[in-house]
Amino acid sequence: MTGIEIIKYFENWAPKEIAWQKDNTGLQIGSPIRKVKNILLSLDVTDLVVDDAIKKNCNFIITHHPFLFHPIKKIDLHKDKNSKLIEKLIKNDITLYSAHTNLDSTKDGVSCQLAKRLLLKEIDFLVKMKSNQFKLIIFVPENFAAKVSEAVFNAGGGVIGEYSNCSFSTKGTGTFNGSSKTNPSFGKKETFEKINEVRIEIIVDSWKLNNAISAMIKAHPYEEPAYDIIPLENANQKYGMGAIGFLEKPLNQKKFLDFVAAKLKIKNFRYTTGGKNIISSVAVCGGSGSEYIDDAVSSGADAFITADLKYHTFQDYEDRILLIDAGHYETEIFSLDEVKRRLTACVESSRSNIKIFKYEGSTNPIIFYNN
Repeated sequence: MTGIEIIKYFENWAPKEIAWQKDNTGLQIGSPIRKVKNILLSLDVTDLVVDDAIKKNCNFIITHHPFLFHPIKKIDLHKDKNSKLIEKLIKNDITLYSAHTNLDSTKDGVSCQLAKRLLLKEIDFLVKMKSNQFKLIIFVPENFAAKVSEAVFNAGGGVIGEYSNCSFSTKGTGTFNGSSKTNPSFGKKETFEKINEVRIEIIVDSWKLNNAISAMIKAHPYEEPAYDIIPLENANQKYGMGAIGFLEKPLNQKKFLDFVAAKLKIKNFRYTTGGKNIISSVAVCGGSGSEYIDDAVSSGADAFITADLKYHTFQDYEDRILLIDAGHYETEIFSLDEVKRRLTACVESSRSNIKIFKYEGSTNPIIFYNN
């Protein structure tokens, strides 16, 4: 398998189009057309990570955090450590790919894995993405309805949550009168025609729309297919930020804090009590998620777990919700297990001998001091 094939499979789950607009997700360094030997997964790329990749004969590294985020002004191989790392990757023919906010925003991504780590039930997005879907309405002769629908489905249309091949059809009558320059598939040119047609309605994600339209036109029998494109405000069931769910059994605050520490394998974290002693509903957002605290409150969550919180943020919510800063690295690291599971299934289905490794060290730059 090549890097392009790995990326295509990965982005079918976590499309780069759902990433934050200013993010730099995707290929970072190297060649995507190179045949992949083995793959190493890590939250970040460092010298030690690259050394581990070389040791394990991995020529493809996937990280969560982008190595290249800001524009590079120069590559100084004498003083700059990032420049030296770029040189090391290139000299060892290693391709670097990063999935950042697209991995945050997809179903079973970063926040969903954090929620699963806490054994939450009835997990859903805390905030679903909106305004990234269109309704494609197609008018087609009855005998071609199935063919055209199938073409749009194969191009990625018709997905609603866990359901695929979703559409709605109504029958009606189409009319047309082609000019002398036309070559109609049904009837005669320069003649008013009536045909029994089907109106097909299919929801399509915005980044799949062009391919869906091309597939529809190719399968459609008309010389000039009639169709409408309508932007939707619907909440997308497959993409969003944060997650919310319920504990299997409500816990008092002390037992809940102990539970969080045990499940996330952390000894230290910051929190503010929030005013509720019994915790049942829990919201989470892996990484920096302070902007979603109000959503957690309005959703009725008893607790919200995220990272990178400021002093005054704790102060603002100390009597509104149990607020926990569990650490950036600590709330994101568990997502690599899901990435490994999916990529393993991908290479096994292709009968490839590619091995998927997860970096066993820590790339967390933060160290807690214990006196």
